[in-house]
Amino acid sequence: MEALELVAVGAAGVAAGGLNAVVGSGTLITFPTLLAFGYPPVLANVSNNIGLVPGVLSAAYGYRRELKGQLGRLLRLGIGSLIGGLVGALLLLRLPARAFQVVVPVLIVIACVLVLLQPWLNRRLKQLQSRPREDGGVPVWLGVLGAGIYGGYFGAAQGVLLMGLFGSFLREDLQRLNAVKNVLASIVNGVAAVVFIAATDVDWAVAAVIAVGSTLGGLLGARLGRRLPPNGLRGVIVAVGLTAAVVMTAR
Repeated sequence: MEALELVAVGAAGVAAGGLNAVVGSGTLITFPTLLAFGYPPVLANVSNNIGLVPGVLSAAYGYRRELKGQLGRLLRLGIGSLIGGLVGALLLLRLPARAFQVVVPVLIVIACVLVLLQPWLNRRLKQLQSRPREDGGVPVWLGVLGAGIYGGYFGAAQGVLLMGLFGSFLREDLQRLNAVKNVLASIVNGVAAVVFIAATDVDWAVAAVIAVGSTLGGLLGARLGRRLPPNGLRGVIVAVGLTAAVVMTAR
């Protein structure tokens, strides 16, 4: 790995770790960066997933105060994330590489739309949270399962999906829901990483650089991310994501 590549991938890892802690969609920073340096899409996705695991774990740790009193919720929903992440990772390995190249640009565009809609979603979540609701039940569990499958296959905007789901069904403070989101994302990324390590090739140099960067970014994001201008972040995410979609479509 050359110096420029090392710096670029490391910086992308820091940005992705911070974004995952606060917004989600960090993959839309690191994945296009790896594509720009010529990594094959599936190898880039696998190595990126493994590298981001320490980052989502550090983000979950940064939100540990908001996790108090939510152990039962985490255990119930964590099972859905575990199963979903396993299924998504196996789909990535079982389906042809060409299928990934065809599907992922569509998933990236969907992720970008979700990121753009997040301000509206947040307002909508606050309105819904003022109404009495039960604590999730089967619809939330199935939604977490579906988000886990998506995240195990390609994790961009997994966090946005989870927050939209939680806000629609759970009567809870948004910061506490964001803490749950970080834990569930770490479960999905973690189980997918185990599958990838056991069953396919990994670029360990890339994974290590992203891991260091995303860990730092996750800790910083949990502390400082709420102070960053959200519209600017969304603009960067969408621009990078759409560029990645164009690059993959052109391959």
